[in-house]
Amino acid sequence: MPLHPQIAKVLSTLPAPDGSPLNPAAMRAGEAARVPPMEQRLPLHGVVDATAVTTAGEVPVRIYTPTDADQHGLLIYLHGGAFFLGSLDTHDHLARALAQETGHKVISVGYRLAPEAAFPAGLDDCYAVVRWAAEQRENLGWDGKNLAIAGDSSGGNFAAAVAAKAHDDGFAGITHQILFYPSLDLDFDADRYPSMRENAKGYGLETAGLKPFNAFYLDGGAEPASPLVSPIKREDLGGLPPALIITAEFDPLRDEGELYGQRLAEAGVETTVSRYEGANHGFVQNFSWIPEFHGVFSETAEFLHRSPGK
Repeated sequence: MPLHPQIAKVLSTLPAPDGSPLNPAAMRAGEAARVPPMEQRLPLHGVVDATAVTTAGEVPVRIYTPTDADQHGLLIYLHGGAFFLGSLDTHDHLARALAQETGHKVISVGYRLAPEAAFPAGLDDCYAVVRWAAEQRENLGWDGKNLAIAGDSSGGNFAAAVAAKAHDDGFAGITHQILFYPSLDLDFDADRYPSMRENAKGYGLETAGLKPFNAFYLDGGAEPASPLVSPIKREDLGGLPPALIITAEFDPLRDEGELYGQRLAEAGVETTVSRYEGANHGFVQNFSWIPEFHGVFSETAEFLHRSPGK
């Protein structure tokens, strides 16, 4: 099917890339200016900013409690943004929707960003918050069942890497991994996946922009050949948590997400891959208000409740 007309309409208003150098500070300020005011955000039982005191240092988090129940499952959320953009605020609406739909307490992680923080600072923050959450069971009101991780785009990269790192460390607490159009292969060869060519231009995220947008992360010591940087390069995917992978039809990264799901399934991991037709990269963050796409949240909830942690 064609690109959803409401997405196409928005994309038609955006200026074409002009090849000028990326300015992280200016781009972050632009993101911050587009965050809706508090009165326009989905109300929940509780939303609290806190600091997770972890082995990686003090990490800002935002904790979303959907109901007044004494206990909830936990969902750790890792925002996207090519490792140098995104924040607790830019993904606040997404975290709220996930909390409401899944009934889980969502902990959104304000990890350190490139280029100011070199690899593996951001990844270390994310992993440390997962371990911290498991240790804070009583304080967080965790029911001891689901301890899920989720992320979009580069946050999906971190979620996959955290799941693998936990497995290798012998930490079996993570029960689910949820990856929204994940960036899993940072070797940006345009011929590596058909979707890199099919969706190269005109759909928001462009293949030619992948290298410059990820350069801040890679120039800080992230080696694309490493499975912690490109999770799809991990040879043995056995033993990882059940996975839900959401992809978009018109996304250059579509095929690497779907291949990762195929490889997980072949390794014996319970895996669901769901492609959203007519969608582009970033649609969960930017276009979940379109009725056809809001199902991502109910699909996530169904996944968490279908395969509850023990």
